[in-house]
Amino acid sequence: MSKAGDLLEQNQRWNERYQQDGYYYGRDANDFLKSKAALFTPGKKVLCLAEGEGRNAVFIAKQGCQVTAVDFSAVGLEKLQKLAAENSVTIETTCANLRHYEMGQNKWDIIVSVWCHLPSELRRLVHARVPDALKSNGHFLLEAYTPNQIGKNTGGPIELDRVMTAAALKVELSGLKIIELQETERQISEGVGHNGMSSVVQMLAQKI
Repeated sequence: MSKAGDLLEQNQRWNERYQQDGYYYGRDANDFLKSKAALFTPGKKVLCLAEGEGRNAVFIAKQGCQVTAVDFSAVGLEKLQKLAAENSVTIETTCANLRHYEMGQNKWDIIVSVWCHLPSELRRLVHARVPDALKSNGHFLLEAYTPNQIGKNTGGPIELDRVMTAAALKVELSGLKIIELQETERQISEGVGHNGMSSVVQMLAQKI
């Protein structure tokens, strides 16, 4: 299959997933992100990558931040706006392939990447843009599945090329100061999409 055909298939798959009743990954924010709530002080500009149906963006916006959410699925972003309205917050959305999305320069106080499982070549490209896109002292927060997750059937991609390791992230985000970086096992309960004991990598880094 051509790259264009593969992208179309992926887009259709995500749209079909998000067209289902309810919120596939639930309505509550990711636990690791919530544990860092003190970072999200009022007025900060926050970019959420691959934000889907919007649970994390809504949580961040409720802290008083200015949030922009990017996702490949227009259907997911429509549900994001519905969730935002229900929570009386405003979120700017952009439907885009992250390969072509311009993050800008010195623009964001925080960039959030929660379950943003891209092909490794594209992931490295996106991560290479993060340091320049962050403001001085800005933060990058990530949680993703590791290779040990494959076969658990509790969530995440089935392709080895899309999961991440702490070692790889340390290289890909070498322009940032690592505050926290660990691989761990934890129980996750996020809708029907992520449910059960899971192998994850968590990262918090800062532009100095």
